[in-house]
Amino acid sequence: MKMSDKRLRLRSLYEENERYHGTGGVSENNRSRGFIPAFLDTATGNAYPSRFANGKLAPIHLFDGLPDMLVKKSVVTGRTYALRDGLVSGFLLGRRFYTRAEAATVVRK
Repeated sequence: MKMSDKRLRLRSLYEENERYHGTGGVSENNRSRGFIPAFLDTATGNAYPSRFANGKLAPIHLFDGLPDMLVKKSVVTGRTYALRDGLVSGFLLGRRFYTRAEAATVVRK
């Protein structure tokens, strides 16, 4: 699985959704197969399901419910604007993390 060290920003999520539009690499096209939007910390191998700020699982990739140690927040607004280096978006299926490309391939089969 190829990972990028590029810092994820909200804009990055929009661009990824555009790139994988119409494939299993987006939540709306893989949810019925049991995929859960998540983020992988490539430094530790830990995967974090996407959550709302209140802790409930989110149906799409959101930064709001991620642990503070994973996010970069604005000193002015206190809002999360990016994830720290080494995090990538993808999906959990069971305990396994899939990149968007991997999920697209699995759903295509």
